[in-house]
Amino acid sequence: MNNISDVITTVGAVILFYMTAWFLYATMKKRNDVADTAWGLGFIVAAITALSINVDRSYTAYFVVLLTTIWGLRLAVHIATRNRRKNEDFRYAQWRKDWGKFFIVRSYFQVFILQGVLLVLVSLPVTITAGMQHSVSASAWLAAGIILWIFGFIFETIGDLQLRRFIASKPAKGTIMKTGLWRYTRHPNYFGEVTQWWGLWLICASTNLSLTTKMIALVGPLTITILILFVSGVPLLEKKYLKDKNYQAYAKRTPKFFPWNPRKEVVK
Repeated sequence: MNNISDVITTVGAVILFYMTAWFLYATMKKRNDVADTAWGLGFIVAAITALSINVDRSYTAYFVVLLTTIWGLRLAVHIATRNRRKNEDFRYAQWRKDWGKFFIVRSYFQVFILQGVLLVLVSLPVTITAGMQHSVSASAWLAAGIILWIFGFIFETIGDLQLRRFIASKPAKGTIMKTGLWRYTRHPNYFGEVTQWWGLWLICASTNLSLTTKMIALVGPLTITILILFVSGVPLLEKKYLKDKNYQAYAKRTPKFFPWNPRKEVVK
């Protein structure tokens, strides 16, 4: 019978190898933004790794792996096709300049290994549910988790699709996407992603695993929420538009994260 340390250690070792392989590929291609594609696929690797060491798998174990695979594949394909035929993402390109002669070393540890550590932390609700023996019965927790995941997945997918269509329409320079879901939140894709991880934790919480184990799994949605809201998601993206008057006007009317009715535009 696996304990939580077995699951985390095994998944961590596999993800270390996985992210190192992506680092070598990024170095060869001279573009670190492949790490964004590696992110979604890495959760699939973590989930399958956890499931593979579980000798007494419940249907919930298979179910969370399935949900993670659906989300991870969609995200990876979306990012890979978005970045195809484009220059390296502005964030990574700037680090390439800032890090100078230490670029290779810092890329390995600050981009790929750090991302691997975060991936292991965020994936905890999935790897714990997939890798540890437990039983589960129909409950409000399980139903809420499934509904929340579906809602988040649809929200993120539609948000990404709307933005892609907007960009493909080749809008005038300085035009801001502010229709569809983007009318109600400035970051529908981020909101959808965070929502999915809280749904996955609720599914984990529906099992008969110990309270301590469920609290450890809670690190997953808390980590992705903090990352997106305060570290690498919303702050980095909004920093890019600090001097954009159109975006700042949009930001004054539109909620940053949680969807809500936009404020009425003041006509002067």
